[in-house]
Amino acid sequence: MSKSLSPFTKAQLLPQEETLEIFKKKGDLYIGIPKETYFQEKRVCLTPDAVSALVSNGHRVLIESGAGNGANFKDKNYSEAGAEITKDTAKVFSCPIILKVEPPSLDEIKLINPQTLLISALQLKTQNKKYFETLATKRITALAFEFIKDEDGAYPAVRALSEIAGTASILIASELLSNINGGNGLMFGNISGVPPTEVVIIGAGTVGEFAARSAIGLGANVKIFDNSITKLRCVQSNLGRTLYTSTLQPKNLIKALKRCDVAIGAVRGANRAPIVVTEAMVNAMKTGAVIIDVSIDMGGCFETSEVTTHDHPTFEVNGITHYCVPNIPARYSRSASVSISNIFTPYLLKIAEDGGIENALRFDRGLKNGLYFYHGILTNKSVADWFDLKYSDVNLLIF
Repeated sequence: MSKSLSPFTKAQLLPQEETLEIFKKKGDLYIGIPKETYFQEKRVCLTPDAVSALVSNGHRVLIESGAGNGANFKDKNYSEAGAEITKDTAKVFSCPIILKVEPPSLDEIKLINPQTLLISALQLKTQNKKYFETLATKRITALAFEFIKDEDGAYPAVRALSEIAGTASILIASELLSNINGGNGLMFGNISGVPPTEVVIIGAGTVGEFAARSAIGLGANVKIFDNSITKLRCVQSNLGRTLYTSTLQPKNLIKALKRCDVAIGAVRGANRAPIVVTEAMVNAMKTGAVIIDVSIDMGGCFETSEVTTHDHPTFEVNGITHYCVPNIPARYSRSASVSISNIFTPYLLKIAEDGGIENALRFDRGLKNGLYFYHGILTNKSVADWFDLKYSDVNLLIF
């Protein structure tokens, strides 16, 4: 019998079973929702309906007593939906997944267990270096609302809150124009024989689009200014009608501001909002006109803007009313809560379906984009640049 030339034994040449990686499927989530302690924050991440959907999928939700009060969701509503209610703040923060609207304070981070998953807003401009260093020591995995992308490459959480802020800006302006609030006594509405209210919107993003939509719906004359022709074109096609649109040329802007009753600022910048309207331009406006600076959370685009609160939202400069509250959606806390909840419930169910955050991040590039901390390692370049911290590319950690 001839000798075999193969280097393998007879047993090794027999067909073997292929071994594949077995993904853990259907993990059970244990989600903690603490009460918001941030100034004038009334929103909550999950509504009772969302809690009911999660509980019926076999997950547990622990809610701190009174967490939904600001949005008029009572503990009883959550309890009936299947959530567990506790008055112990430390117990809520000890959950493996924590869902918050505002980023946790340093005292709250101390209560969080190591290796926890934190999902909240980041609000980069209001943070300090200590916040990130504390997260790193706890080896926390953190996702930021405002960085999460959907399949279309848009930012769903940012867009949803911008829609609310845009619509709200017109509703607030209509209140401030009425006699009750010491305004000019003008009404938004195209009354026969009465010249319509003039509205100038600076910025043609989501806020500008929804402000224009509301103003047109109420019968106002709208003028939109933006330096991006593409954005102006998109607004016109989304609204389904032609409008007065212009680039930010001072001559046109001054002319429009002199005649307007309401000016809405919704311009974003890389690090802060650019000052588009100078003090001289504001002084040339009509007495009793209203300025709503939606971009005040990024520094404001009117030179005369100063941050105000929901308790004292307005101030006057030369007879012109300024409304400069940074967190406009919190004024409509229930609508904003439902909006946030509807965005995050599918994500939470998907994380469970994929068998935990590790696998979910591997499969969902949009969710991976929202990651800024991975087991205590900073993975977001813009955070690293802003605070001069070391960062690692997330694609080298998860693949």
